[in-house]
Amino acid sequence: MAKAKTAFVCNECGADYAKWQGQCQACGAWNSLSEIKLTSGKTSARVSASQDPRYQGYAGSITGIQDLSEVDLGDVPRFSSGASEFDRVLGGGLVPGGVVLIGGHPGAGKSTLLLQTMCWLAQQQSALYITGEESLQQVAMRAQRLGLPTKNLKMLSETNVESILTIAQQVKPKVIVIDSIQVMHLDGVESAPGSVSQVRESAAVLTRFAKQTQTAVLLVGHVTKDGSLAGPKVLEHMVDCSVLLEGSEDSRFRTLRGMKNRFGAINELGVFAMLENGLREVKNPSSIFLNRSNHPAAGSLVMVVWEGTRPLLVELQALVDDSALGNPRRVTVGFDHNRLAMLLAVLHKHGGLLTADQDVYLNVVGGVKVLETSADLAAIAAVVSSFRDQILPHDLVVLGEVGLSGEIRPVPSGQERISEAAKHGFTKAVVPRANCPKKPIEGMKVIGVDRLSEALDAIFDR
Repeated sequence: MAKAKTAFVCNECGADYAKWQGQCQACGAWNSLSEIKLTSGKTSARVSASQDPRYQGYAGSITGIQDLSEVDLGDVPRFSSGASEFDRVLGGGLVPGGVVLIGGHPGAGKSTLLLQTMCWLAQQQSALYITGEESLQQVAMRAQRLGLPTKNLKMLSETNVESILTIAQQVKPKVIVIDSIQVMHLDGVESAPGSVSQVRESAAVLTRFAKQTQTAVLLVGHVTKDGSLAGPKVLEHMVDCSVLLEGSEDSRFRTLRGMKNRFGAINELGVFAMLENGLREVKNPSSIFLNRSNHPAAGSLVMVVWEGTRPLLVELQALVDDSALGNPRRVTVGFDHNRLAMLLAVLHKHGGLLTADQDVYLNVVGGVKVLETSADLAAIAAVVSSFRDQILPHDLVVLGEVGLSGEIRPVPSGQERISEAAKHGFTKAVVPRANCPKKPIEGMKVIGVDRLSEALDAIFDR
């Protein structure tokens, strides 16, 4: 018997090596290499979607050499998932032949979202739902509890990829859901389901099938305890779109964020509410994140962040208190910890406020994670407000990036952010001077600033 060929693949970046080594030379990670057994040519031939030579390419049909100017630029034929928030994150809807990877913590609502989507799509076209972790009875009970239309949705409980593709070639669905990729396995890979080799090879075969048959495939992926997708990093490189469904245990709201998208913008955000009858879209996310207390308190301020292609108003809260420790604490929720430390140093240097002996806590209300620098000025203003115990106006909105030399830098789409704040009833905005609108906004007083000291004077009316 011929010896099986093996390779060693980095779980972090997907680089492969002929033999094991302690550190990956591509990304520098230690102890991240896992051994995988390479599939044989017989297995690849057995799961091939078609024997037509035109369909032997990984990304679909193989064509001859063409000039870039000769490539057909026809519109990609998208179709809706039935939820506008889901479509927004996907870049406008599902794409035939596109592979979408959906991750999230247990109980976040991945299966619920996909079951709702597939039940709606089944009324329009052929759809196939593959469940590998639940029985068909469990899925049917959930659909009944959510009051979903179950007619026309084809169900299959299977974990063998070869069997799934054989049935898919007979049924010819337009959309397939694989729940989940971690329990799928190939006969030609001699390792347990969920291992690096099984996840990698199963995803590769399913992706090849999607491209060759123009079938939209949605894969459910598990996440690790730190929130990243489990399995080899190459899994995220294979798919066309990777989204993450997030939500805290004490909140009924869920956020769907696009991490990668070959057909649209990344970092797009969709908001859902988990109700008794399933996940429901939130058309105006700013309204839920601006559910502020009727009793104003120091340290509370509203900022405007840009999520994908739309502005989002969220509340930022800060608490500054005397520290009883030799090393004061810096705690953030939804905000970068290192950036807070940098902003406190800028505040001391250019704002004249020392917080070296104070504990500083910063929280973005509603479970939103701020990934951009437009919240810098709002974070500093909230810290100063809490430190001085001075309540800020309820109709004030602040945005702007703060540089190390104390300058206030402009942010992208500044005028759109200001207009969004005006729609929600805010009457005063402190923004970078370069972001001031060319035409006055009715009911909104916009103050442009260039330096941190100037911004603090405008915010606190000094």
